[in-house]
Amino acid sequence: MSHDDHAVEPIRGLPELPPRGERILWQGAPHWGTLAVRAFHVRKVIFYLALLILVRAGYTWTDTQSLSAALGSTSFLVTLSITAIGLLLLLAWLMARATVYTITDRRIVLRFGVALQMSVNLPYTVIQSASVKLYRDGTGDIPLVLEPPEKVSYLIMWPHVRPWRWMVPQPMLRGVPNARRVAEILSEAMTAHHRQQEGAASTRTASDAATGDDPHHTLGDATTS
Repeated sequence: MSHDDHAVEPIRGLPELPPRGERILWQGAPHWGTLAVRAFHVRKVIFYLALLILVRAGYTWTDTQSLSAALGSTSFLVTLSITAIGLLLLLAWLMARATVYTITDRRIVLRFGVALQMSVNLPYTVIQSASVKLYRDGTGDIPLVLEPPEKVSYLIMWPHVRPWRWMVPQPMLRGVPNARRVAEILSEAMTAHHRQQEGAASTRTASDAATGDDPHHTLGDATTS
């Protein structure tokens, strides 16, 4: 697993050209509206600000019995609320635009960051498991459980981490459109990779056993690659 800052991408979403033989299976980004609702909680913010405006207007109405005074007393709060909501929506759009999720036959790469872009490489060898949470609009979240002791920083990777998992952060492909299909692609890639690794391990074990039967074998004959 590695973290990389980058200025120029040879392929969008990747800090460097993939090694020979590695295939890109899927690339995508969060849906900005889903990111606004589920990461920045825009709906909850709108509800809270609307409640404040109503309370303010109701208090003024009770005190003055004047509709114009009640509406006037909320003008500053309304302006402030519209500005705050607009900034949250803009930030969600910028984050979605700056993010690229890449799934290859060997790893997952998360590129993110508005002011300072970073890439996190997650080879399948460090991923213990993956799951998917689907929403009615077809988007979904795909959190990844890492093999101990591998860890990522919750603060650095937010919002591309599973919520509320501060102690053991889980990287997450967040707000992915057509999440069911993306999860299937990832599942197939991880399964194929693990089978390949198991096959390679079996081959090495058989080779070691055969070599161990050779009376001429010494430690000096062993090679590593």
